[in-house]
Amino acid sequence: MQKPLIAVLLASALFTLDAQAADLIQVYQQALANDATYASARAALAAGQESITQGRSGLLPTIGVTGDVTKNNQTFTPWGAPVSGGSNFYTHDVQVTLQQPLFRWDRWETYQQSKLQQAISEAQFAQAQQDLITRVAQAYFDVLAAQDTLESTRAQKVATTEQLASAKRNFEVGTQTITDTHEAQAAFDLVVSQEIAAVNDLENKKTALQAIIGAPPAALATLRTGLSLSAPQPANVDQWVSAAENQNYAVTVAQLQLASAERDISKNRAGHYPTLDLVASSAHRNTGGQYDSSGRATGNAIGVQYSIPIFQGFAVTSRVRQSIALEDKARNDLEANRRNAALNARQSFLGVNSGLAQVKALEAAEVSSNSALESNKLGYQVGVRINIDVLNAQRQLYQTRTDLARARYNTILAGLRLKAAAGSLREEDLQPINALLQQP
Repeated sequence: MQKPLIAVLLASALFTLDAQAADLIQVYQQALANDATYASARAALAAGQESITQGRSGLLPTIGVTGDVTKNNQTFTPWGAPVSGGSNFYTHDVQVTLQQPLFRWDRWETYQQSKLQQAISEAQFAQAQQDLITRVAQAYFDVLAAQDTLESTRAQKVATTEQLASAKRNFEVGTQTITDTHEAQAAFDLVVSQEIAAVNDLENKKTALQAIIGAPPAALATLRTGLSLSAPQPANVDQWVSAAENQNYAVTVAQLQLASAERDISKNRAGHYPTLDLVASSAHRNTGGQYDSSGRATGNAIGVQYSIPIFQGFAVTSRVRQSIALEDKARNDLEANRRNAALNARQSFLGVNSGLAQVKALEAAEVSSNSALESNKLGYQVGVRINIDVLNAQRQLYQTRTDLARARYNTILAGLRLKAAAGSLREEDLQPINALLQQP
């Protein structure tokens, strides 16, 4: 008797887990594990972290071993001599060389650039993390908005169906004209077409979310009713713009790329500079043969090797001019990114504030639309309103509710984009938004 009871309890627990709608944090965790764009950025970070090791290698000593084994067979016949002589021997050479750069300016600049390259990869990965947060939130609330539109359309369809049935009954008993029936039928046909479009839009939004999390999305937690959204802090737009101009990750990447371009000029100019290396070697030779006794020779050498470039066909000068032009390009790219970050911060700040005002206005409009609908229904019953008045009031109420939900979503997303523009968006910023959600 106990085993069936345990099985029932386990099945009930599993059913409860399956029925639990996924919230924003859970969807974000799925995206962290499955989003291909984020995985690509993570791999790029791992590759970028090898830059310093490779750049430093040019300043460290290089050690190499070379060798050969040779068999020699020589024959010698003097002029006029009836007897010839010869030898048959082998040689085995091994040489160990060490080279330590003492002055190579181009390699020093390459090492400094490698530090910048690693910093660039880290900033790009941080930007990819912010991008994932905004993409997940956008796709999540797009699905909720599409669901709201579909639910509103279906509720309007139910109400329109009732109005159509009422118009037909009233026409049959002679209390209304055929015009009311035609108007109700037209409204019903229109809402059916809107329902089809809403179903298709919902599937498209779910597919977009699936592309991020790697699996078909389950039921999603929805926004709680009667929630209040907070204004951005600080409330001064100039502070957000200033943060965007200095802390935005696109600006940071552009700053690092400019610094790398400046190093590139110095590295190319080093093509005119002399180089100085410490060189050491140790050579060993083993010899053996038929007529020659075996022997071993060893030689060690250490010294300084220098090279002074004189002329390289104007290649160095050309590369310097090219790097100067690329440095100017990087400087202008930095200014463009800084302006774009400031623009995004300003637009997002205005989006949050205007969204809050719009939400407040639509909340009042929802109350007014609901009152208008009730008044029109009462007027229709007593004969002072016609059927089209009720249909229009219903359409206005459902549209207002849809607009209100969408305004809330847009305000939340504008707040995330504002923090992303300022370079301060973190995974923890999803927690207060997730607290606004409830199980459907």
